[in-house]
Amino acid sequence: MQHPKKIASVIRPQLVSEGAGVKLQRSIATRTLNYLDPFLLLDHFDSNRPEDYLAGFPMHPHRGIETVTYVLDGSVHHQDSLGNAGTIGKGDIQWMTAGGGILHEEMPQRSDRMNGFQLWVNLPAKQKMMHPRYQDVPSKAIPQVQRNDGSLIRVVAGNVDGTPGAVTDIAADPLYLDVTVPPQSKFTYPIPAGHNSFSYIFEGSGSFGEEGSNVTAPTLIVWGDGDFIEVTTKDSLVRFLLVSGKPLNEPVARYGPFVMNTKEEIEQALDDLRRGTFVSS
Repeated sequence: MQHPKKIASVIRPQLVSEGAGVKLQRSIATRTLNYLDPFLLLDHFDSNRPEDYLAGFPMHPHRGIETVTYVLDGSVHHQDSLGNAGTIGKGDIQWMTAGGGILHEEMPQRSDRMNGFQLWVNLPAKQKMMHPRYQDVPSKAIPQVQRNDGSLIRVVAGNVDGTPGAVTDIAADPLYLDVTVPPQSKFTYPIPAGHNSFSYIFEGSGSFGEEGSNVTAPTLIVWGDGDFIEVTTKDSLVRFLLVSGKPLNEPVARYGPFVMNTKEEIEQALDDLRRGTFVSS
């Protein structure tokens, strides 16, 4: 018999400053939740004050991870050591696999509102030194599924009712959905057995989980035992990210933008950076 998932923990985002002074709300990579295998970090940037975000993230290195940037409002200009450059805007996704080493910068552009997310996904040991790659997915390429229950799902990665997501061939086999549930509705969705999963509520409120806990934005829910998630709304709609992935169950050694399996591999990354041999070719 199938059972709705229980909520394992409810986390309120913490305010942090990153890059050259960008103000963010962080839910994963905090003292409360350091790591949800394979997810290493979740940041939400949302401001109508240019001084909160214009300093951006000047050129910096990554190794051993994938970064996923999803823009809801505003635009972000990027360029990297692979020669990629461009701007992602409203509804667009950037999925960057750092692999053995990449340098990149992400610079938000002035707008009425800058709103979006960055998620870091760990790479398995056998792929940490793979060649870097980059997927830039425009909003129009992200399929939308309108379900009979009234919910609207943007399918970034994974598969919804036979509709595959825009981003494929990712090590963690992730599900990454942007879900909107209208008022007076009930939404259910299965999560693969053995996957770790979370929902980040960023608009409205709803009743989540077997317990029927009322949750308002902004809040992150880590899902526990059960076969599917259950969300019910009353007078308000609710919009949230639904993300799940296969845990790697491997040791994690992290130092800033480097995530490897051992301290020695971190030291090697730092040495490569000093010697100018960091970028994977």
